[in-house]
Amino acid sequence: MGDRLAGKRAIVTGGASGFGEGIVRRFAEEGARVLIADLNEDAARALARKTGTEAHACDVSSAASVAALKAAADHVFGGADIVVNNAGIGHRPTPLDEIDEATFDRLIAVNAKSVYLTARAFAPPMKAARAGAILNVASTGGVSPRPNLTWYNASKGWMITATRAMAVELAPFGVRVNALNPVAGETPLLATFMGGDTPEVRAKFLASIPLGRFSTPQDIASAACFLCSDEASMITGVALEVDGGRTI
Repeated sequence: MGDRLAGKRAIVTGGASGFGEGIVRRFAEEGARVLIADLNEDAARALARKTGTEAHACDVSSAASVAALKAAADHVFGGADIVVNNAGIGHRPTPLDEIDEATFDRLIAVNAKSVYLTARAFAPPMKAARAGAILNVASTGGVSPRPNLTWYNASKGWMITATRAMAVELAPFGVRVNALNPVAGETPLLATFMGGDTPEVRAKFLASIPLGRFSTPQDIASAACFLCSDEASMITGVALEVDGGRTI
């Protein structure tokens, strides 16, 4: 590709599959040194071998695990210039009053608390360096919610608000914070969000996307690469829809 991220040290959570894998591959192609942080250590290490990157097992909902990730980044790279909070979970379409408490708690821990934990770990050295980029992968669900995904939508809306608040607070330190709002994509989570994967269900979802296709890891990776590069040095607090027009 090129050298848009040459010399940058990047961490991508949930980087072993889906959108995260696309981001890892693109960042590596653009010259970044990448640490894949994923709960699935085997998949992370397999991708690392293919891409010339590094891997570390991490549960982003755990303070101790994120602290260990920070220590690993310091050991391998001497720190991080870019943190991509991509790890996330969803659930099958379910009425809001039928989601059990354990599922709700896990949604908030992975989709929201993780952003707090990585910020607590990585923002201080970025502030000290007066440079850095944080990217939160949210969702169109946080902007234009679908029914029966209420608590997932809410967790992504939280990420969008957190992104804007973080951007305002960290701007004086030269740290930029942005978000991406992907539409449903060709990832392992697609069938979960659709409540199944049949031609009829796909057609229904595609009818809501003006460009007529799902997003791909490559679509998200291209947007992530731009927002984390110096080309976007004047952009912070943005929640960019990568959605084929769904939220219009």
